Amino acid sequence: MGVFEPYLEQFSQSVNLTDFLINLAVVALLTLLLRIFFIRHAQAVSNRARFAAIFLPLGLTTMLIITIVKSSIALSLGLVGALSIVRFRAAIKDPEELTYLFLVIGIGLAAGANQPLIALVAFVFILGLLYLSKRFTQHQASPAKGDRMYLHIETDVQDLDRITATLSPHLEYVALQRMDTTESGLILSFVVKAADIAALEKLRQALQGLSPATTLSLVDQPDLVL
Repeated sequence: MGVFEPYLEQFSQSVNLTDFLINLAVVALLTLLLRIFFIRHAQAVSNRARFAAIFLPLGLTTMLIITIVKSSIALSLGLVGALSIVRFRAAIKDPEELTYLFLVIGIGLAAGANQPLIALVAFVFILGLLYLSKRFTQHQASPAKGDRMYLHIETDVQDLDRITATLSPHLEYVALQRMDTTESGLILSFVVKAADIAALEKLRQALQGLSPATTLSLVDQPDLVL
């Protein structure tokens, strides 16, 4: 413990512990609320719950980095050198996902700069605009009635044509939205429209007949316009 005592004393002198804990709580609350909003209202095709799980650690980590950087010039220089060797290669293929990531980082930056009120006001304003924009778009679009949903498939079958040919006989509408290639196979996301539950059951049986390793997930999305 003695090795860290000088650093802790320096940190406590430059950073108010009470403010730091308040900022931590603000970031945690806002990122959790943003996670709920993203899962319920975002239109990203990927697994929204899984993607939104990174909001909390990303926001808190951003705040911690900014707090440390502003507390010591020496630490900030060392941090820049350390981060320069880090390479982030995660593919963000949906612009909406990238927008939410920037919002999370912005919340962390504001709290790290000891401006939690600005983070709170901006959070409420931005999410309010996003919600109103979505409601207005839904009202203007007036989508046709029908069963519209996202179909997510993970399989070790590498033949996209074979998978698509399996879908077509059981669905009235099929549109590929996203395809990811992995070492074990393909991860596919489709927007689909089915006539009834019986067609979905036949679709499930046909997909599972492709390979024992094939899994699928159907998510109802009645606001989609086909």
